[in-house]
Amino acid sequence: VQLQASGGGLVQPGGSLRLSCAASGFTFDRRSINWFRQAPGKEREAVSCITSSSGFTYYLDSVKGRFTISRNNARNTVYLQMNSLKPEDTAVYYCVSGKERLCHVPLVLQDMDYWGKGTQVTVSS
Repeated sequence: VQLQASGGGLVQPGGSLRLSCAASGFTFDRRSINWFRQAPGKEREAVSCITSSSGFTYYLDSVKGRFTISRNNARNTVYLQMNSLKPEDTAVYYCVSGKERLCHVPLVLQDMDYWGKGTQVTVSS
């Protein structure tokens, strides 16, 4: 099983990044996919979730209207488009598979399965 996140980097406030997560080794189109993030000295937090069929999405309040999650089941890939980035978005972002098709809100670690290694996002001038 592998979840490989990419697309992170250094961006100025107000800028954009698009994270990608390439998955393999499990039935991707039967699992929800989530993005978590963890900033230095802070607890890990759930940022977004998308169901297996893309029929439902969830966003953390602080990223609503700025982030968009999507998936391409034919390519086993999930994306997180991040616009209007703020310094408080700085964190390591992790791609995580859920244990089933749906997104159960609130998103909790017990409902998660496989974790990727993460990609660093730094928002700074």
